[in-house]
Amino acid sequence: MLTHDARDAGPISFVILVSGRSPTCLNAQARNLRHADMIVDTVMETPRLRLRTWRESDREPFAALNADARVMEFFPACLSRAESDAGVDRVLAHFRERGFGLYATELAASAQFIGFVGLNTPEFEAHFTPCVEIGWRLTTDSWGRGIATEAAQAVVRHAFEKLRITKLVSFTVPLNVRSRRVMEKLGMTHDPADDFDHPGVPAGHPLRRHVLYRLAR
Repeated sequence: MLTHDARDAGPISFVILVSGRSPTCLNAQARNLRHADMIVDTVMETPRLRLRTWRESDREPFAALNADARVMEFFPACLSRAESDAGVDRVLAHFRERGFGLYATELAASAQFIGFVGLNTPEFEAHFTPCVEIGWRLTTDSWGRGIATEAAQAVVRHAFEKLRITKLVSFTVPLNVRSRRVMEKLGMTHDPADDFDHPGVPAGHPLRRHVLYRLAR
C-alpha cells in the first residue's frame, strides 16, 4: 500500500449499479453480502478520481504496476504477469462473493488506470480476523499528490454509510511510512499490542512483522 500527502477530498458521490437492475444501495452488514451470479459495479467519484470495478483492459497496466520495484518495496517480491492476473481474478471473485472489493482507480480527467483502492476480507487467520481491510496500491506517478488519501476517504465513507460496515483495519510493515501516514490521516489508530507476524510471509523474513491500524464507525 502506498501513500501521499493529505488533502481535503471534497464532495464524494456514490453510484451503485447492479447489472440488469436499477441503481440501489447495499445496506446489509458486509458479512451478509453475497452475490453468486453478479458483480456489483460500484462507482465512487471524488474531484479527481473515479473508483470502479475492473475491466479486462486494466490487467496490463496492473501487471506493470506489480512489476515495479518501487511499488512493491514492502512486499516479498514483484509479481509476474501470471501472478498479477491471478490477483485480479481473486479481486473479481471477492466482488462476486461479497458485493464489494478493491476498486480499480482511475484519474477522472483522463480515465488513466492508476491502481486500486478499496476493501478486502483477509483469508488468513490472526487475532483481529475476521475483518474488513482497507488497502491501496498505486502507480508511483500518483504519489505525493494526496490521491491515496482522497480515494481512501471515499472508500471509508462508502464502507460506513452505504455498506454499513462498522469497523475497518489496515496493516503494513513498520517501515512503510507513506502508507502509515494515510492510515493516520483517515483517523485510524495504532496500538503496538496489535502488531503481528503476517502468516503469508515466511518466518525470518524482514517483512513478516506488521503494524495494525483500526477505525470504527
